Amino acid sequence: MLHGWTNFFNLTGAAGAQLIGLLFVVATLGTALSTSQSLAGIRAFITPTLVNFGGVLFQAVVVLTSWQSDWPIGVILALGGLAGLAYQISAIRLKRKLDFVVLHALDWIPYGAIPVAGNASLIAGGVGLIAEKTFAPYAIAAASMLLLFAGIYGAWDFTLWIITNRGKT
Repeated sequence: MLHGWTNFFNLTGAAGAQLIGLLFVVATLGTALSTSQSLAGIRAFITPTLVNFGGVLFQAVVVLTSWQSDWPIGVILALGGLAGLAYQISAIRLKRKLDFVVLHALDWIPYGAIPVAGNASLIAGGVGLIAEKTFAPYAIAAASMLLLFAGIYGAWDFTLWIITNRGKT
């Protein structure tokens, strides 16, 4: 069922891997801004961004691996989506507890709603593969795109935060 999707998952997997590398570079640049609050900020913002990019890479590796059938792919992706969903709920809780960052209402869309929707789409795609539904590849592709978008937003927001706080240490 995933035949014909190789180019898409090659592209998204490569993008996820490259963006993970760039995130490490940006995080290294931000180390000069270390404060007592930095660990909580890293757990609430940087790690979820890394998890979003890692999820895209994970999806690509699973889909591009040679399998005898689509059933194992569906199981692995559905379980990955469940794990991602649980993690995103935990990350949202962490963000709500921070007292040194106030997110505007629209910021909750890329930090909360989009990753949750991406993982829900991954679960639906995984279950769809198991049930041999034609929507499954599209749901998995949507999950990749949503998680990439959320990761890019998180990395960009972190970069802007570094730029605006560089002189405040």
